[in-house]
Amino acid sequence: MEAEPLTIENLSGRQKCAILIIAIGTEAASQIFKHLKDKDVERLAIEIAQLKDIPSTIMEAVIEEFYQMIMAQEYISQGGIDYAKGVLEKALGPRKAHELVAKVESAIHVSGFKLLKDVDANQLLSFIQNEHPQTISLILANLEPDQTAAIISDLPPELQADVAFRIATMGKISPDLLNDIEGVLENQVETVFGQDLSSAGGAKAVAEILNMAGRSTEKTILADLEKRNPELATEIKNLMFTFDDIVLLDDKSVQRVLREVDTKDLTLALKAANDELKDLIFRNMSERASNLLREELDFMGPVRLKDVEEAQMKIVEIVSTLEEDGEIVISGRGGEEEIIA
Repeated sequence: MEAEPLTIENLSGRQKCAILIIAIGTEAASQIFKHLKDKDVERLAIEIAQLKDIPSTIMEAVIEEFYQMIMAQEYISQGGIDYAKGVLEKALGPRKAHELVAKVESAIHVSGFKLLKDVDANQLLSFIQNEHPQTISLILANLEPDQTAAIISDLPPELQADVAFRIATMGKISPDLLNDIEGVLENQVETVFGQDLSSAGGAKAVAEILNMAGRSTEKTILADLEKRNPELATEIKNLMFTFDDIVLLDDKSVQRVLREVDTKDLTLALKAANDELKDLIFRNMSERASNLLREELDFMGPVRLKDVEEAQMKIVEIVSTLEEDGEIVISGRGGEEEIIA
């Protein structure tokens, strides 16, 4: 099937960012990367690598759109939304002005939940642990999976399972309920909050959380969910990807993953791996690298389970990122998309 021609309309936000990074050059780009999370840098780098032969018209259009958004934000800062609309309408017309202002408003709007994403997990834990489980669930469902995983792992076991169940069955959040929760946040954070009807929670959210929460937390929550709702527990398991699930990857995908994995993390992670997984890894390495890894494993002394789990989670995160970016395919899991050869 012939690839769709590249136009400014069919570019994703990440592609536009990548094109802008290419346009400003390596020196300026390096300064921007210093302020981004490692995962965002990795995804942008992959996007940049995949973009080839960008037409000059596309690059100019991306730069122009970025410039217009910067100017719109400047106008909003100077005189508010109405002032910005008035200036932009005269320059660009009503339709384009409305589009730009809407984009900038969305970018600069900070809700209570977005603000909490920058708060330390320990601080958040002390903030929410005495709240009602439904309140805890709603707040955690609106955070990043790794942040939620860190918090949920430190909750009492019985509360862990209750919160995970509530997140998994949450679905849509009504504005009234959202306002109630934001009322709690207003007492702690000096910000004006507001958010429309949002989608949060679900089995996928719990699967992402458990992937990062550590094996003991995962077992506790899944065991309780199996008692409450076996079908839901099965759905979550099907959506999860654990370190042991690397055996579901084909050789080409394993080789792609290994190119991203630090040798030290791989050695630690394999310390507690089963023979099937070890054999898969060994056969997808060069003979020399495979022999070195075997020797390291043979001579490795006792290690902390926590360190092994952390190394395994790093590799799982790499697998998830590569799958999300379409570089590998994980077969044999529930909910997978149909692949046409």
